[in-house]
Amino acid sequence: MRKFKAGKLMGVVAVMAVIAYAALAGLTGSMNFDVSVQAQEAGNVPGRTLGNMSDSDVWRQVRRGAAGKVSIPDLKSAVLINAEGNTWRAARNGPISQFGGWGMLAIIVVISVFFAVRGQIKIEGGRSGVSILRFNLIERTAHWIAAISFVVLALTGLNILYGRYVFIPVIGQDAFAAITSVGKFVHDWVGYAFGVGVVMIIVLWLKDNIPNALDIKWLAKFGGLFSQHPDVPAKKFNAGQKIIYWSVAFGGISLFATGLSLLFPFEIGLFAKTFLVLNIFGADLPTALSPLQETQLALLWHSIVALIMTVIMIGHIYIGTVGMEGAFDAMYSGEVDMNWAKEHHSLWVEETEGEGGSKTGNPAE
Repeated sequence: MRKFKAGKLMGVVAVMAVIAYAALAGLTGSMNFDVSVQAQEAGNVPGRTLGNMSDSDVWRQVRRGAAGKVSIPDLKSAVLINAEGNTWRAARNGPISQFGGWGMLAIIVVISVFFAVRGQIKIEGGRSGVSILRFNLIERTAHWIAAISFVVLALTGLNILYGRYVFIPVIGQDAFAAITSVGKFVHDWVGYAFGVGVVMIIVLWLKDNIPNALDIKWLAKFGGLFSQHPDVPAKKFNAGQKIIYWSVAFGGISLFATGLSLLFPFEIGLFAKTFLVLNIFGADLPTALSPLQETQLALLWHSIVALIMTVIMIGHIYIGTVGMEGAFDAMYSGEVDMNWAKEHHSLWVEETEGEGGSKTGNPAE
């Protein structure tokens, strides 16, 4: 058995862990999130402090008048009733949770059907016995810092979003509370490692991920994924890999920034300034946001981006492990079989050999 099999198995286990969690999340709870907005409109008193019903007009004015605030300098203390809290809770527990769960299930179905129809994408000419260096130690280190931390963040984040509906009925509230408490601690600190990995990836591979005309041809042929004899020349990164790169770049930075704002609530405001810039281009977004509104928006955006990236990464992990023969070698040993390289990155092979050939011709282990 080749030595990369153990590492490959770890990747498969990571995929299966995320897939199992996604399936549980998508098929349980998160569908019954009736928020009491309508009840409050009908006159229900928050906290039932004055009984079950009161003058609905009075409460409507308190809730909506001046956006539920009074005119004092402290924006946090000026909020009488946080009306946006219901909207935030409805969005997080409703469409974000629902579409996120179904999105993860959808990518699992697509992968399953693709594997059943196409099977593993084999090296057409078989292994040549000669390898070529694809990624050096620094590049692989950056990748694994980002990859491992993302899997940890995905699992702990999914637990925060869906766990109460999946695990409490199985293990009980006390056990779930203990697990989630540890998971949140891990999530908060591993986020820093993820940020480091993302920055390293952006810097190391930026020059090789600038879109060009070859990408259009690659996309037109779907990267040869549905062909037994792919003819899709590419340089170091093809169009599919560039999509992954830019998803990690923009999504990763967005997650890290909103994550920091959640770690330091009421101290880091991102959205008022962002909305101000967007309004220059014709948007009509509010720019007078309270610290609490900033935190609520950060959490919503953090959840949306995280779920989208989880869907993308499930597909990426599949292709990089069981989906394509020889692909995992690139991030395990750094060297790939020459035939694999020529089939998927022929122009990169030509460029590398043109540099003097010092990176080629190594016997495969």
